[in-house]
Amino acid sequence: MHLFKYTIIAFLCTVSVFAQNHELGKVTKAELEEKSHPKDPSAPAAVLFSKRETAFNYSQSSGFEMVTEVEMKIKIYTKEGYKHASQAVYLYNNDTDKERIDISKAYTYNLVNGKVEKTKLKSEGEFMEQVGKNVRRKKIMLPDVKEGSIIEFRYVVYSPFFSQMPDWSFQQEIPVAYSSLTTRIPQYYTYSTNVRGYFTPVVNTTKRTASINSISKERSSGYVAKTTFSQDKLDYMETVTTYELSDLPALKDEAFVGNPENYISGIEHELSMISFPDEPVKMLSTTWEEVAKTIYKRDGFGDELSKTGYFEDDIKALVAPLKTPDEKINAIFNFVKERINWNGNYGILCDNGVKKAYKEKTGDVAEINLMLTAMLNYAGLEAYPVLVCSRSQKISLFPNRGAFDYVICAIKQGDKVVLLDATSKHSGVNTLPSRVLYWNGLMIDKNGHSTQIPLSSSVLSKEITVVQAALDATGKCTGKARVQYTDNNALDFRDIALKMSKESYLEKKEKRHTGLEISEVKFTNEKDLAKPVVEDYDFTYNNAVDIIGDKMYVNPLMYCALTQNPFKLDKREYPIDFVYPQEEKYTVSIALPAGYVIESLPKNTAVTMEDNLGSFKYSIQGQGDKVQLLMIMDLNQAVFTPDYYQTVKDFFGKMVEKQTEKIVLKKA
Repeated sequence: MHLFKYTIIAFLCTVSVFAQNHELGKVTKAELEEKSHPKDPSAPAAVLFSKRETAFNYSQSSGFEMVTEVEMKIKIYTKEGYKHASQAVYLYNNDTDKERIDISKAYTYNLVNGKVEKTKLKSEGEFMEQVGKNVRRKKIMLPDVKEGSIIEFRYVVYSPFFSQMPDWSFQQEIPVAYSSLTTRIPQYYTYSTNVRGYFTPVVNTTKRTASINSISKERSSGYVAKTTFSQDKLDYMETVTTYELSDLPALKDEAFVGNPENYISGIEHELSMISFPDEPVKMLSTTWEEVAKTIYKRDGFGDELSKTGYFEDDIKALVAPLKTPDEKINAIFNFVKERINWNGNYGILCDNGVKKAYKEKTGDVAEINLMLTAMLNYAGLEAYPVLVCSRSQKISLFPNRGAFDYVICAIKQGDKVVLLDATSKHSGVNTLPSRVLYWNGLMIDKNGHSTQIPLSSSVLSKEITVVQAALDATGKCTGKARVQYTDNNALDFRDIALKMSKESYLEKKEKRHTGLEISEVKFTNEKDLAKPVVEDYDFTYNNAVDIIGDKMYVNPLMYCALTQNPFKLDKREYPIDFVYPQEEKYTVSIALPAGYVIESLPKNTAVTMEDNLGSFKYSIQGQGDKVQLLMIMDLNQAVFTPDYYQTVKDFFGKMVEKQTEKIVLKKA
């Protein structure tokens, strides 16, 4: 399945007539001649069909094996669609078993001199990569892709792992004409089915008889040995279920979605029961408590928390002069952040172990934060690991070990819980990176007992901007700006600005605002995480003023103004995710050019969302040869349910309207 970074919009589209053909190898001249999608002309590509069938095949040597076959046919319209000629499938393994893949019927079709020409996938277009201790990735790159090409491929994955079937997404980031999933499940296995998203598939279920054939042999004893063979046949029932959807919309840009994979229409299956003849029924449905206990007992988790010898001398020396718990927390937290570099790998189990990570000063998420937890406990604090589903992973609809891909640290202090993540050099106590401000975490102790921990922040992160500017008679605006960032805004700023040169940072900032030139940049408190980080710079801005006749039309917020409403849909079925509560505050003073006076100013206004979810205040006044503006926008919670979409959309619309209003100056 192709790996997409999804963004979402409900954009109704239909497909051309030729897309009713759902077989590989059936490519027509008409398909290749089509220049754009008939109902979504902006689409760079479209899925003509995608089909998956998962069945269980039996062999006498190894028993049942799950076999998943996928077929897909894609039309490429533009160069931006070329990326869909690169596909990837993830394969899993453990110490004894692994998944296998077979790729076939992989072709690119082009129209050459009026004739359909196909090019087969070459061996150099196939790659196998190890992307984790138990994960490989098979990639293919279809050859000879051009604007107008059609690509198709088929692959089969053979898997000994039954606990979950592969998830199936009907939707993609491009329009999908037709998508189907068929499962063929023997009576011995019972799966719970979860449907995700806002499009409901058509479901058809039937029963049919299937058979297991086995051959046994017996060798007689006596003077003349004789071998006899017999064939046994066991009939069983198989449930065949097909899910179908047609004319699915492209998944296009929409603001503040969080992880859109949570809202994509798809199917998930979890194995809940195994029942073979003459054997006890095995119930597999589990709880989060059981998941926590299982994970704690796994190699690479609980055993890593018990290792202390590699750091004991260093931590003893570190905490010896410290008296309070907070001093110890900060000292150990900063020690881990400074010593160990995160290698970018996620996961809840250590790949190489905490001892090696400590020695080599680099490690994955689990190694860094399990090490931190162990050190805090060694120093006499009550610390626990917290399992997390990061923003890069779908929220699980049922309890299972694969629900988590990240681990952080929690410290109990009376009735309070303090959260830490040492993978980020700029994170603070209870200031977590955005990638983990998502859903709930599962805090677990050594006995496997678990407690759900909300990970969303309730702290209002601030961005406070103060601008002193002056206009000249040509409309040129020059000035100084100071921006102060607190809490998660400070963390995000440090993660971006301090990881690049100042030149690169300025170039990136100037590109966001046409006409803006920045110089004399200075950062304050950039390494003191206990304080807000402050950014000072000088600027010149050439797009703040329109001159018409003897009048100037001035945008008082200049390059800071929000000029477009990020919410464009008429209706939205999924939450609005701002990551964390936030405040933007602007205090602007503009000195007017000589020879000009104020003719009119925008009206002052104040807007409050229902249930005190947010507010917006705009206050402007003239004082002699200056204009003073104060604007404050507060969003008081991180996530808004879909019920509030129209409220939020209207709120942002009013802000855009107000922030684009102009001061009118006239010649005295």
